[in-house]
Amino acid sequence: MRGWNHTGVKEFLLVGLTENPNVQIPLFLLFTLIYFITLLGNLGIIILIWLNAQLHTLMYFFLGNFSFCDICCSTVFAPKMLVNFLTKHKSSTFSGCVLQSFSFAVYVTTEGILLSMMAYDRYVAIANPLLYTVIMTQRVCIQMVLAPYLGGLINSLTHTIGLHKLDFCGPNIVDHYFCDVPPLLRLSCSDAHINEMLFLVFSGLIAMFTFIVIMVSYIRIIIAIQRIHAAEGRYKAFS
Repeated sequence: MRGWNHTGVKEFLLVGLTENPNVQIPLFLLFTLIYFITLLGNLGIIILIWLNAQLHTLMYFFLGNFSFCDICCSTVFAPKMLVNFLTKHKSSTFSGCVLQSFSFAVYVTTEGILLSMMAYDRYVAIANPLLYTVIMTQRVCIQMVLAPYLGGLINSLTHTIGLHKLDFCGPNIVDHYFCDVPPLLRLSCSDAHINEMLFLVFSGLIAMFTFIVIMVSYIRIIIAIQRIHAAEGRYKAFS
């Protein structure tokens, strides 16, 4: 960690999914279809929520933000990956590579934390329906939406600043189909031990937080549903 962005590497070469030229076009068509379906599905959700006044609730607001993050997350790497299927020189500039890793970390982290916020929201709505509007005030809702984006930004900035402090002076072949943090750390000429530890700690804490909140929320939801005596009410709550 000696300085700030002392690097002789001007671009990175991406290995991609395969180097077999016979499967490049089929993979291009397959992932183009997947990317198109991803965009169409998530945009459809966002537009539907925006146009339908009955869906202007916290649950669908969370869902709209999740769809937005899903679009951004896939757009970070999918277009570049599709172009690389059709070109022999699968390269990315140093700045472009770092920007891609930064953007991916922001949105993938935000998605994970958003899932936990959505699970907690459903727990409050089902377990405490009469107090839902009291607990989930406008201020709380805004905080619950902003927290995932803030968490994603902090997580991504930590790794990006760490990358900029490393030296990249030798190998520039990224064994991946986009510029992610772990494969970039493996190419550094500097001692990246601290960066790797930070990556593991942050990823582990975020994954553990998300998993615990989701599991606890849905276990509490199941318990609350089992306490409902009416079969119709139990079915409605479960659905």
